[in-house]
Amino acid sequence: MNLPEDNRLFVKIAHMYYEEGRNQSQIAEEIGVSRSLISKYLSKARDLGIVEIIIHDEMIHPYRKLEGKVERLYGLREVVCIPNLGGESSKSRLGSAACKYLLRVMRDGQTIGVSAGTTLYEVAKAMTSSQPYPSATFVPLVGGMGNERVDIHANHIVAKLAESLQSQYKLLHAPVMVDSKEAKEIFMRQTSIQDIFNLSTKSHIAIVGIGGTPEHSTMVKSYLGQEHQEYFDHTDVVGDICYNFIDANGRSSLSSWNERVIALELDQLREIPLVIGVACGLEKVKAIKAALEGKLVHVLVTDEQTAQALLD
Repeated sequence: MNLPEDNRLFVKIAHMYYEEGRNQSQIAEEIGVSRSLISKYLSKARDLGIVEIIIHDEMIHPYRKLEGKVERLYGLREVVCIPNLGGESSKSRLGSAACKYLLRVMRDGQTIGVSAGTTLYEVAKAMTSSQPYPSATFVPLVGGMGNERVDIHANHIVAKLAESLQSQYKLLHAPVMVDSKEAKEIFMRQTSIQDIFNLSTKSHIAIVGIGGTPEHSTMVKSYLGQEHQEYFDHTDVVGDICYNFIDANGRSSLSSWNERVIALELDQLREIPLVIGVACGLEKVKAIKAALEGKLVHVLVTDEQTAQALLD
């Protein structure tokens, strides 16, 4: 078969496949060749430039390239980027984007670990699904008791998520912080608390917020008030994840807070197969970078401005 005949055939097959919507078996039967040969002809048509595949992604998904750059730089499985809106609007949109991702990857019967904070509260507010997950279980990764910002406590968030998805949930009846390292050790030996943390370490997925430096942290303001300066003035803290304060490398900081906090430890978080980090804002860039450098999250849900700053 000479080249002009090949080209004519390539064009004919390409039209049948891409424009007429016929499958390869149908084309093979009409042309009189094997299905495997049709596949080779289609590949050859692309190699010769007869067929060009153009994905019009810039209008539909303008952040694909930005997401890809962040994914490659930090070795992430996926980055989900939303437009910059600023203020509470960004948190609301971030919550919706995180919901979509979680619903895409979670399966009924799985255990989902959940941290606390204003961003995770937006995730819970946005959660909606026509598909129930009756055998899924949501479990807190951090403590949270008292009257300070009850809406952002992990217990409140897991209950709200479970209600939306008709799922199961567990509660952690413990404060965020206790008075001393010794008090924490006693707390963590309690059977009811051990049971929750044993379950949380078996989570298939964790969805967590990433807090900024202490002066920007909702959690610090809620639980320490003006006293927080004495904890952090002389430490290496850049932010927190699951209420564990971290340094620039994503390691647990030397702050005495970490000795007293009732939360899943960072090494335990790293053992969870899929950790979704949800955070945005220039004041959190150092903290997000640290979490990514420390391999604390596999997937990041953020906004365009923050994603761009992560590349600088």
